[in-house]
Amino acid sequence: MVIKGTALEASARALLKQRGVEVPDIAELVLFLQKKYITDLNIQTCIDNVESVLTKREVQNTIITGIQLDILAEKGELLSPLQEILTSDEGLYGIDEILALSIVNVYGSIGFTNYGYIDKIKPGILAELNSHDGEHVHTFLDDIVGAIAAAAASRLAHAHPEQSQITQ
Repeated sequence: MVIKGTALEASARALLKQRGVEVPDIAELVLFLQKKYITDLNIQTCIDNVESVLTKREVQNTIITGIQLDILAEKGELLSPLQEILTSDEGLYGIDEILALSIVNVYGSIGFTNYGYIDKIKPGILAELNSHDGEHVHTFLDDIVGAIAAAAASRLAHAHPEQSQITQ
């Protein structure tokens, strides 16, 4: 069975929502990343760019794959040692970041810097997703959300090249 684009997108968006992630949460991260470089940037522009990123099939596939793995880890349904690696969000695992990079690649190399920065400092919703509360597993989701924000920020930077220059 082939899933049509609209059904895939609806599934990805529903999974984000079920896991407590809303588009404005991601847009806040985009604003955080780009407000220094784009004058009069507003949250609606950030939302519009996140919405655009979410229409990409690569992004949708990454969302459903990563969240499914997080859900299986929460339920204890993965084989050992993967089960323990994901539930502890082991720092040297790295596959969660590799999966997220498939999103970052959609809008060019600036996405790598945006993603690396936001993944390191984990502002906003990323701090919540990375809290390791013992109940939820977000090993993949925090990286996916950060990558969506980085891609949307990169999309914005490409649309405003004269404004994205760092001033002396």
